[in-house]
Amino acid sequence: MNTPAQVTAGPDSAEIVSLKGRTIVVTGAGQGIGRATTELVVKLGGNVVALELNEATLAQTVSALPKERVLGVVGSVTDPDLAAGTVDKAVAQFGAVHGLVNNAGIIRPAMIEKMSARQWQDVIDVHLTGAFYWLQATGRHMVQRAKEGDATGGSIVNISSDAGRKGSIGQINYAAAKAGLLGMTMTAALEWSKFNIRTNSICFGVVETPMTDTIRGDKFRDGILAKIPLGRWAQPEEVVKAVCFLLSDGASYITGQHLGVNGGYHITV
Repeated sequence: MNTPAQVTAGPDSAEIVSLKGRTIVVTGAGQGIGRATTELVVKLGGNVVALELNEATLAQTVSALPKERVLGVVGSVTDPDLAAGTVDKAVAQFGAVHGLVNNAGIIRPAMIEKMSARQWQDVIDVHLTGAFYWLQATGRHMVQRAKEGDATGGSIVNISSDAGRKGSIGQINYAAAKAGLLGMTMTAALEWSKFNIRTNSICFGVVETPMTDTIRGDKFRDGILAKIPLGRWAQPEEVVKAVCFLLSDGASYITGQHLGVNGGYHITV
């Protein structure tokens, strides 16, 4: 007769999404979802490595947080050497990296027949190839720690979108990249679960950030809101709670999943 495995006690219920002692890399940390994630990670006790292409917005994010808890890095997610070097800097400053939020993004909208090769490639480079570079760099570090006997593991959260599951008129580049992230998530989960590294995606709907200004404008607002059962746009501060949940031990048995945080938008036709 098999004896059930003993379940070790988890964190106190009041700290189910605690990130105390954890170091999280957040890309695109200068505004919107990235900034809100950075702020919440610190509030939950973690350290943050904040990557941002725009030096001015990064400075605004970092200046409001305790200096000893944040490492700001200026650069592009499309630079693989920066990804590896940033992980090294984070380990030197904080001791280890325990999580990654692949959040950096851009949009270059155009209908399919009018989209240029440059518009296509720019979005793929940032959302898909860039995400791979940072997943690979942080994952290598986590795998090495595991091989050295550190059972802490890690958590990677790829910020995808409903566009990756439903398509998006005028954004075939964005939709394709976000769909690709879902495959990346599942593959990393399959390869790295044995090292206690969890990888999940979050598919946001319409979050009130600068990137969604156009679709929240007069031309599209009413039609899109009619398809959202909750009847409103999401705020960055509310949706990043799901991100930090997946980073935490509260999600210790969740990997390879795509969590919709979209007010029910995905269940409508």
